[in-house]
Amino acid sequence: MSAFEAEQSVPRFAHGSRVPGWDDAVDVNKDPASIPDPATTAVPDDLRAEIEEHMSRYPDRRSAAIPALRAAQRRHGWCSPQAIDQVASVMRVTPGYLASIATFYDMTENEPRPDHHDVFVCTNISCSLLGAPDVFAAFQEVASDEDRIHVRSFECLGACDIAPMASVDGVYVGPLEPRDAQTVVDDIKAGRPVLEDRQLARRPVADEEARGA
Repeated sequence: MSAFEAEQSVPRFAHGSRVPGWDDAVDVNKDPASIPDPATTAVPDDLRAEIEEHMSRYPDRRSAAIPALRAAQRRHGWCSPQAIDQVASVMRVTPGYLASIATFYDMTENEPRPDHHDVFVCTNISCSLLGAPDVFAAFQEVASDEDRIHVRSFECLGACDIAPMASVDGVYVGPLEPRDAQTVVDDIKAGRPVLEDRQLARRPVADEEARGA
């Protein structure tokens, strides 16, 4: 398959992106939001502690926005207005700032959804050249009747050295072949680690201490 054929075989939305939402209109009539008042914004203690721990890793607290949103999403199931307000209160930023991030990245959910597993198949250039469109199609077929397994293509997961690859609930696995889709789905349903021998985190490294860094 040529690079052009690989690119064309990945479905796109009318606005040109592989993911939805890029042409969702913004409500320009909303009043500007201010930073939520910590005195009146209830934030669970464990969520606050996790957000603050993420913030402590960066010189600019705003750099912790994505892991903080993910923490809130795990608690609420999605980046609800309440979840965004809680994160904004702890991080001392406006909800609008966080909403702009939550609506940009694929790993954040902006609508309520039942408990599910995410399978993101990278379909960017390196993965596409090595067969990602076929891998993506195989996952779609195998998981078509699985209500709790959500498969989507992803612009780039940044792991070109194991292309074609996918993220399964945040676990990077690869290289993949179409036949691996059934194994991944079976592992998910059985509650097993997915493709344990091909997880990026389990690859040998020169410095074992770097694995936990």
